[in-house]
Amino acid sequence: MRALVVLAVAVAAVSVALPASARTVTYISFRTPSANIYCAYNSADAPSPAFLRCDIRSHLKPAPTPRKCVEGVYGESVGMTKTGAAHVLCISDTTYNPQARVLAYGTRWSRDGFRCTSRAAGLTCTNPRGHGFFLSRQSWRVY
Repeated sequence: MRALVVLAVAVAAVSVALPASARTVTYISFRTPSANIYCAYNSADAPSPAFLRCDIRSHLKPAPTPRKCVEGVYGESVGMTKTGAAHVLCISDTTYNPQARVLAYGTRWSRDGFRCTSRAAGLTCTNPRGHGFFLSRQSWRVY
């Protein structure tokens, strides 16, 4: 028992002594039942704000006005912070995760002020300020 107490105190001391750069960052992924839309939430850490990003495998349709990306592709992903408007992203990676939790139609996911609702018609996500996006095979919008 004494060894357990000493171990608990040692673990607590190490946890308190960790620098700010070693804080845990939360990363959560989920997808729609159709497996067409994959999303990732990243709690980030200062100076980067928390961020929600969703990629659509069928691409945004109709295609957004072309934008030159220095690296990657444009028209397959949207994202937003907790306070800013959603926007189409230039991406060179993916949120695709075959192990991602399925967000069944008619259910919601929420975290840190972000909220997403999955429906057969598409996925709608908003941030605490009311900005957001809608994604489906047929249409999309950011606001």
